[in-house]
Amino acid sequence: MAALPEDSVWFVTGSSSGLGREIAALALARGWRVVLAARNPEDMASLADEYPDTAMTTRLDVTDAASIAEAVSAAQARFGRLDVLVNAAGYGYLAAIEEGEEHDIRAQFETNVFGLLAVTRAVLPGMRARRRGHVVNFSSLGGLVAFAATGYYHATKFAVEALSESLAHEVGPLGIGVTIVEPGAFRTQWAGRSMIASGTVIDDYAPTAGKRREATRAVSGHQPGDPARAAAAVIAALESDAPPLRLLLGKSALDVALKRLDALRANFEAWRELTEGTDFPAA
Repeated sequence: MAALPEDSVWFVTGSSSGLGREIAALALARGWRVVLAARNPEDMASLADEYPDTAMTTRLDVTDAASIAEAVSAAQARFGRLDVLVNAAGYGYLAAIEEGEEHDIRAQFETNVFGLLAVTRAVLPGMRARRRGHVVNFSSLGGLVAFAATGYYHATKFAVEALSESLAHEVGPLGIGVTIVEPGAFRTQWAGRSMIASGTVIDDYAPTAGKRREATRAVSGHQPGDPARAAAAVIAALESDAPPLRLLLGKSALDVALKRLDALRANFEAWRELTEGTDFPAA
């Protein structure tokens, strides 16, 4: 999608807080119509009240198929179409891999991966019919590189990266764009009240996962990233003539991602001979 329609309709999941709310608020301030979707519509009431003609709230639990169908149907009934889907709903989980608890692991995937997919599948038919639209999927710097204590979160975001890239290949020829947003550390509640932590703690992981658990909690409220600037960056990218497939947010995210690329190349080159030796000999 080369440019946003002047009367764009946005559907933003996770719009009750964090980056989802900032994007929704800025889109409304720009004069666009916005569907504020989250589990607790009352959390978005104050924002919706500022824009009674262009905002609507809807209850959305991305892990509930009926909730998704009702929310998308209500949005289309109110505004007629959906031009931009922003999948911002998601949360983190602190646990060493061995410390992970089954219920929490599955719940993380249900929200961060399967919920995102379900909402996307519900919105795509309308975009396909109009041959126009844009899907914005929130991944993370943690969708490009992994650290101790957040392995399950990384796994969900690596999945979002792969699924979004495949989706871009599939829907691009149909006039639908896809952008994967990869924030670094932003001053939201991701590391605060939104963070879930395993109740299982294994002492052997104290120097690795345990240390990072503590560091993650300590940084909450002091992250360098500004959510309002992040929202402005996302919208600027979507307004460009060629919106990117991937959009890193934050200087530290860029620095870490570039180091990750260098490390991957060094790893691949170091094992080039062994890697190439697994092919059948040339005839």
